[in-house]
Amino acid sequence: MILTEEPFSSPRAFSQPRLHPQTVALAVALLLSGCSSLPHRTPAPETAASAAARTATDVGTPAAATLPVLSRWWQQFDDPQLGALVEEALSGNLELASARARVMQARALREQAAAALAPQLGLGASLTRQRSSGSTTTVLAPLLSASWELDASGRLAATERGAAADLAATEATLLASAHSLAGEVALAQVALRGNQARRALVQASLEAQQQTLQLTQWRAQAGLASTLDVEQARASLEQTRAQRPAWDTAIAQGEHALAVLLGLEPKALQARLGRDGRLPAPGEALATLDRQLEAGVPAELLRRRPDLVAAEATISAELARLDARQAARQPDFALSGTLGWRALTLAALGGSGALVATLAASVDWPVHDGGLLAAQVEAQQAVLEQARLSWRAATLTAAQDAEDSLAAAAGSRAQARALGEAVTAATQALALARQRYQAGLIDFTTLLDAQRTLLALQTSQVGAEVDLRQNLIRLFKALGGGLSAADLAALPVRAAATR
Repeated sequence: MILTEEPFSSPRAFSQPRLHPQTVALAVALLLSGCSSLPHRTPAPETAASAAARTATDVGTPAAATLPVLSRWWQQFDDPQLGALVEEALSGNLELASARARVMQARALREQAAAALAPQLGLGASLTRQRSSGSTTTVLAPLLSASWELDASGRLAATERGAAADLAATEATLLASAHSLAGEVALAQVALRGNQARRALVQASLEAQQQTLQLTQWRAQAGLASTLDVEQARASLEQTRAQRPAWDTAIAQGEHALAVLLGLEPKALQARLGRDGRLPAPGEALATLDRQLEAGVPAELLRRRPDLVAAEATISAELARLDARQAARQPDFALSGTLGWRALTLAALGGSGALVATLAASVDWPVHDGGLLAAQVEAQQAVLEQARLSWRAATLTAAQDAEDSLAAAAGSRAQARALGEAVTAATQALALARQRYQAGLIDFTTLLDAQRTLLALQTSQVGAEVDLRQNLIRLFKALGGGLSAADLAALPVRAAATR
């Protein structure tokens, strides 16, 4: 896949008042598939909801048939606990709760901007008491007021479009945060299981070395081994024992980090997680890797990443704000009116003389402002340039993430296979070394080297298996896998009071 850059336009090019609408999905696909340039106008992006709807509609097309299943990718690992932890985190993580609150704020701001386009009505009343020359006068004045800004320049409509695009960007950012959180939980759980597996290897090796020390002591008592062999066996035993505290610390810290990702107290998961050290079986995830190695990384996958959708929506918001800045230089018209009654008593309010009505029209046209509005337009053009460059950077980063993750997953898979063969050979070598040592055919150093080699290879094999699973998780993240916006909204949200 080749990514190409569009010749960057001058900031003045964005001062044209009319924009050419195009679909962002097409523009992103062209960019990621190696087109020579982008349209001069950056198109308005689709929202996260429309992207999900389009993806659902496209299932069954030839292109969609070649794509892997990315929704709830954690179910492709043969580990029910992994899926349960991910979905619990999506319901209880505090940072994700903050992102949901930001969506609520953006939705309210969009409604606020839309309300400015509608007529405004108000009710009021006043009661005035005046005393003059010894007499007191009471004036009652109920009032009905109305106002409406005609928005002839389109400023309010542009502001509303910008707020809607901000909402789309915030929704996409929430979805991107959810996808990132799912990956972080899965990575943390795999790392924890890997540390538990390494700790179990150290314990097994420690038990084997204790047996070797006992054997060496017996041989020394029988005059078949030297005191040097006994001390070497004891030193190797204690060296292995010294590794356990480090793994215990790493396991405890991993449990704490996983609990915090779920929005729980650091020690809340210790009993649930256990210490079996079994890594999640890759299962269907390896089949997904094989399909991706054969097909590469198509643009259809990357364009669905929520961080790209958010970057596109940001461009749309800045374009709308540029329209609003330009519209502010044009005349605006407003209508307002009041309908009220003024009387000295409540009974007099029904009389014809109590009615007071006003109607007013106004025009606001900035003729000379010392260049203030022009400078605001130019500043907004610069902001728009930054958004467009951020979009380009996001597409390049997305492509790199996908290609890097694909290469890393393939490499760690090959490494895990090779280390598996090495562990098998080292296990057989240790068994032979122990038999020969018992028969007095080799010295103790050879047996000791065989034990150390096996432990080192087993530890490396666990590390390679952990890397394989974590690289598969990173691949799913890079391809935009996770939950749809509708599925995320359907998840129950744990109340803050229960945390």
